[in-house]
Amino acid sequence: MRTRRGLCYPRADACVDKSLVKRRKGGDFTTTATVAGEQMLSRKRQRLSPEIAGETDFFDSLPDDLVMSILGKLSSSASCPSDFINVLITCKRLNGLGLHSLVLSKASQKTFAIKAKNWSDSAHRFLKVCADAGNVEACYTLGMIRFYCLHNRGSGASLMAKAAISSHAPALYSLAVMQFNGSGGSKNDKDLRAGVALCARAAFLGHIDALRELGHCLQDGYGVRQNIAEGRRFLVQANARELAAVLSKPNSGVNTRAWLTWNPHAPPNHRHGSGLGCPLLSDFGCNVPAPEAHPASRFMTEWFASRGGTPGPGLRLCSHVGCGRPETRKHEFRRCSVCGAVNYCSRACQALDWKLRHKEECAPVERWIDEDGEGGDGEAGGEGNQIVVAGS
Repeated sequence: MRTRRGLCYPRADACVDKSLVKRRKGGDFTTTATVAGEQMLSRKRQRLSPEIAGETDFFDSLPDDLVMSILGKLSSSASCPSDFINVLITCKRLNGLGLHSLVLSKASQKTFAIKAKNWSDSAHRFLKVCADAGNVEACYTLGMIRFYCLHNRGSGASLMAKAAISSHAPALYSLAVMQFNGSGGSKNDKDLRAGVALCARAAFLGHIDALRELGHCLQDGYGVRQNIAEGRRFLVQANARELAAVLSKPNSGVNTRAWLTWNPHAPPNHRHGSGLGCPLLSDFGCNVPAPEAHPASRFMTEWFASRGGTPGPGLRLCSHVGCGRPETRKHEFRRCSVCGAVNYCSRACQALDWKLRHKEECAPVERWIDEDGEGGDGEAGGEGNQIVVAGS
């Protein structure tokens, strides 16, 4: 095989003289011995071969496929963005191979756990490159940031839809919440049936919040024909899956003796008044720790906390600490019908916050006043009160 310059590749049995090409002060070039003793002029300084230098660089001898496979394993198991970024800045070869689509498509959600205070154009470009590589976690994270934080509704929704098409359960659930609330539009843009369908798909994929949301929709007849017994079964299944997820983690800290401990003298608002179906696991005193929030939710929480804790004039954040979703218009979220002091983007967030925090703080009031000075009606109820009314 010949190159463009007409030189043949050396044969295996040919003797190659590995001498250096040196430039003289006058600008002339010295000749070097090449294959079969031929003489040629060289205008490019050649580097010493590993044998001449006395050192062997095994990294350069590794094939690109093997290096990319190692980088793919690293990106999929990274516990924070720095684990992967520190490798990219090591050398030019690792940077080039690490940004390959085959590597970026395998990155885990913790690789994109960017803090809001570190947000920059370079972080935005990195997420965009990962999303273009087909990484569904990057699509979902960047979609949530664009939709809720950067107010780019169309682009954010399309990125979340791209992740949902790939059966990404958190993206399906987020789109369901947007359909329930009409986020990014008006009150008339709500599509309850689409929200229920998206929740059902996410619940089928194992998303606990979607399963809990679907249970409440069935209990209340919200977007679907009412079926209290079936909704109750979904709620029990959601709590069971949540408990199993906690117990599967090492050092979960859950007291197993509290599982079957039931306090029949608990306050009425701490128990479920409905006698249909099985009581939830929380009725038996099973205090399950709060689930770990998604990096996109943590980013939104930090983003709005650094901006005064409000997404805009007259807008509110979801009161569940692990959510971070803001309102896109006034009175989009539902309020607790008992105290009116908290508001939630979904019934799932309401149920989680009731179990973790709000049941100790909720106090009934005859009438509560909203931020604009107008009286409000109850739009949502605590999980223990079983009062959930469709919001605005």
